[in-house]
Amino acid sequence: MALRRLILFVAVLMAALMVPALIPQNRPTMTLEVEGRGRIVIEMYPDKAPQTVGHIQGLVRRGFYDGQRFFRVITEPRPYLIQTGDPASRTQAMDSANMGSGGSGARVPYEDSGLPNDTGYVGLSTLPRDRDSGDSQFYILLGPSRFLDGQYTVFGRVTQGMDVVRSIQLGDRITSIR
Repeated sequence: MALRRLILFVAVLMAALMVPALIPQNRPTMTLEVEGRGRIVIEMYPDKAPQTVGHIQGLVRRGFYDGQRFFRVITEPRPYLIQTGDPASRTQAMDSANMGSGGSGARVPYEDSGLPNDTGYVGLSTLPRDRDSGDSQFYILLGPSRFLDGQYTVFGRVTQGMDVVRSIQLGDRITSIR
């Protein structure tokens, strides 16, 4: 009888400890409407990358991304990434020498979120060899890219619309992000 109570107690204790892991986190999202393609919903992780998520949320609230285009789409030799966040993409040609060098003017330092650079994850782009130079540009990964771990702040993950992400073409326009 005592052994049965002990087993029951241990089972109840283990179940109680697992409950928080089963309760979904109420995380902020950003929803991208892409002209002619559809909707992408990105769940963000402010508990893992607070400065980055706060900065991106501020830009979204200001309408910073509205009308911008995806200026980098790398699908060959294997699916890699799509990238947006340069305000010059609204007006400049996608093959402009300056494309991909603009931003909001802020500088967001690297945060080790512990999240992987894997399919559907979202990271803050930076200047080459300066992981503390993040600003407004971000990428969405089309395939596993774990070699990027430790170089870029991963702050989100696509939860809806990965089919839309895979359909993005160079120059596709974001009508709005909310």
